[in-house]
Amino acid sequence: MPRSQLSGNRIRALRKARNLAQADLARMAGVSPSYLNLIEHNRRRAGPALLNALAEALRIPAQTLAEGAEDELVETLRASATLSGAEIVLEMDRVEEFIGRFPGWAGHLATVTQRVEAQERAIERLSDRMAHDPNLSAALHEIVSAVTAVQSTAAILVESGELDREWREKFHHNIHEDSQRLARAAEALVAYLDASGEESGLAAPQEELESWLSRQGHHVAALEADGPVDLAALSEGQAELASQPAREMARAWLSEAQEDARALPMARLVPALRAMLDAGEGVQPDRLAQAVDAPLARLFRRLASLPEDAGLPRFGLVECDASGTLTRRRPIEGFALPRFGGACPVWPLYQALVTPARPVAAIVEFPGRPAPRFLAFALAEPARPAGFAPPVVLRASMLLTPATPAALGAAPPTLPHLPVGSSCRICPRLDCLARREPSIVAG
Repeated sequence: MPRSQLSGNRIRALRKARNLAQADLARMAGVSPSYLNLIEHNRRRAGPALLNALAEALRIPAQTLAEGAEDELVETLRASATLSGAEIVLEMDRVEEFIGRFPGWAGHLATVTQRVEAQERAIERLSDRMAHDPNLSAALHEIVSAVTAVQSTAAILVESGELDREWREKFHHNIHEDSQRLARAAEALVAYLDASGEESGLAAPQEELESWLSRQGHHVAALEADGPVDLAALSEGQAELASQPAREMARAWLSEAQEDARALPMARLVPALRAMLDAGEGVQPDRLAQAVDAPLARLFRRLASLPEDAGLPRFGLVECDASGTLTRRRPIEGFALPRFGGACPVWPLYQALVTPARPVAAIVEFPGRPAPRFLAFALAEPARPAGFAPPVVLRASMLLTPATPAALGAAPPTLPHLPVGSSCRICPRLDCLARREPSIVAG
């Protein structure tokens, strides 16, 4: 059923649920019964004023009749249906009727579904962290070591009977020092856990940098100016950049971003991107790079730094080195990036490493309800001018954008569809040929 038909169906269902005649509702809303009949049968659209009048007559919030509001609710309820399992048969063709007759229950069910999905994402993040967080492992090891030392010293004092005063004082001193060490380790662990919620823990210089960039929206407006910019001043005094290595990484990021801004100004990039989208061509980085005369890797970085209020598609960016370690992350909602450990080896990012200088494109799909789908464009190139002397240092980049109709264009490209995940440990795709370890969330 087309989404444009949902408002009419919903008005009719709500009217019948309240035992109202069509003529009575038409009178209360100030329209003729024949016109209301056309609206209920999706042959006429109701304007905002009429929708408000109908909502008041039906004693419901006006926004529940607005087009788009029920669209999201229908999608959420369809996603909720997948949680029930195959043993429960649901009447999927009557979702709109259910929303129309019981809007309160429908909203409640949608809210519960969203909370369940949020909890699942939180569990995945925590599982990933418990398995791979080196800082957490080191902190727990320190605590266990301190507890063992205290226990050993206490056992000597208990089991050795009378000890010389000198030895007894020495053991007491050891217990005192080890207990202080234990207290410091516990306090540090609690502080680390408190500070490192969702993707914002300052556990390493790269995480400090990512936290700072997240607050900036991955766009520093000062870099767009033509004049000189004090990069050190932009990175000093920032709460997230607590360590000197993080500030050095921030200055390196700012330096490259400034070079990108001067070589590819937003004034040239944004109109070219808008023209491509308005023409129904979708997102085609190769053609866009030719239009703005910029290398693909630079174009990727500039698209990922577009201001959030630009009214353009959202872009994410992931970079890695030849070892596969993620060196830059510009997150995008729906594309799960592992915080620790290795990422999914099926990502086009890693496929590009196999064939340097050859662009790779695919539509990637994550597990989910509904499954998030993204256009992914990847490229691997030498990070510095290539020479005959080893080593060859590669840098791979992957640009991401949701696979919406606008991004795909009027004539969608023929691209391979890749089922992917975040990392093997929390990926439910049991039949993946690239799996390197069992999943803790599957089955």
